[in-house]
Amino acid sequence: MPDLHLELDPARGGRAAQIADAIRHAVRDGRLAAGHRLPPTRALAADLGVSRGVVVEAYERLSAEGFLVSRQGSGTRVAPRAVPDAENDASADVDALLDATDIGPMPSTPVDLRYDLRPGIPDLSTFPRTAWLAALRRAVNTVPTAELGYPERAGAPRLREELAAYLRRVRAVAAPPGQVVIAAGVAQAMAAVGRALVADGHRTLAVEDPSSLHQRPLMRGVGLRSIPVPVDAEGIDVAALARTDTRAVLVTPAHQFPTGVVLSPERRAALIDWARDRDAVIIEDDYDAEFRFDREPVGCLQALAPDRVVLAGSVSKSLAPALRLGWAVAPARLAAAVAVLRAVTDLGSPTIDQYALAELIADGRYDRHLRATRARYRDRRDTLVAALRDRLPDAAVHGVSAGLHLYVELPAGTDEARLVAAARARSVAVTGVADLRLTAGPPALVLGFAAEPRRHLTEAVRRLAAALDDARSPGGHAVATTAN
Repeated sequence: MPDLHLELDPARGGRAAQIADAIRHAVRDGRLAAGHRLPPTRALAADLGVSRGVVVEAYERLSAEGFLVSRQGSGTRVAPRAVPDAENDASADVDALLDATDIGPMPSTPVDLRYDLRPGIPDLSTFPRTAWLAALRRAVNTVPTAELGYPERAGAPRLREELAAYLRRVRAVAAPPGQVVIAAGVAQAMAAVGRALVADGHRTLAVEDPSSLHQRPLMRGVGLRSIPVPVDAEGIDVAALARTDTRAVLVTPAHQFPTGVVLSPERRAALIDWARDRDAVIIEDDYDAEFRFDREPVGCLQALAPDRVVLAGSVSKSLAPALRLGWAVAPARLAAAVAVLRAVTDLGSPTIDQYALAELIADGRYDRHLRATRARYRDRRDTLVAALRDRLPDAAVHGVSAGLHLYVELPAGTDEARLVAAARARSVAVTGVADLRLTAGPPALVLGFAAEPRRHLTEAVRRLAAALDDARSPGGHAVATTAN
């Protein structure tokens, strides 16, 4: 059995923290090399004269931080990347770290422009203040006294039960409440999943190309290198994915961001087969599942392979990003790891807010709110599509059947960057797809329609059309307009 010399100071208290700190320093100064096997928790506890739970807590903290990895049959070892090197030193310049993980302004950050057509921004004025206040009052009156302490790692049991039932009803999710982990939005849920993958030996993550501007820096920040996989009219190219050596992929199958395509049944089956053959993990970002306008909702990929798929969702689009309430539904083993890894960052999401959301779902007000906002967003979508067909007849509009944004392919020869700048000069904020790509592609825009009233959408497109005239390069030719 490997020995480990540690000294504890009874006067300092916090023995788990002391053990974790001692091991952390031993790794950093090289006394514990990468791959070194640590003593079993029971043995180390006996040597130090503490309970086994104290050592388990210390090991869990270090695993969450990426210093240790645990595998059945192999014990607990120093992680391969835990020892600092020239590229990963803990004392690296802070500015370099910020540059490496910068995701730019958040989608709902206000812009100094009159018309905001950026994607990812819901109509914040629709937040159901009265219903939320009533739900908060009920939550305060009904939350058990025992749950006013630090919350369970995976979140309040009441919300996990309500979410499991709700997701089973509306998204065909196949998971018991015990596999639901509450987090501070999708970002925290995905970061915890990413850390769990790194702890399990993953170093790469396949991502759709193009994809969200915020996903790649988030995963890079936890130690996963992104591998681009192209997207076509049927969704992610699974054949191209199979040619990589990665064992994890992040997808948006119900409404690909930003192109809006739905993963075809054939690709869904192929993706599940790839995961089983490769012993891989699929992360499914269900970012705007509530908003379907012209077709029936597409069931979750998770329902086809609950042992291989992690489903991530939140109320950021349906209620408001400020609530910071999201979740991950994961296979049992991975769910346990995600619960530990997300809890060590903030000791849990606010319990009373979790109870309030559970109340909102249980009494049907959440469903009623979604029906009302869905009708409003459909009206705004129709307005934006009509304006684009009228003012930009040479553009091809995609993704109209669902979600809160449109994907607009621009006429060939258009200088996308010049168009974005020209639109800004006319007080219209738009997003070019070039920033969302890892490889080059044709010019396109992603236009959100949820945050602006109908009259603003019409005027914004009028200004956008004027900007497009300035952005066309010589020799460009038109593309026939389509909508799908």
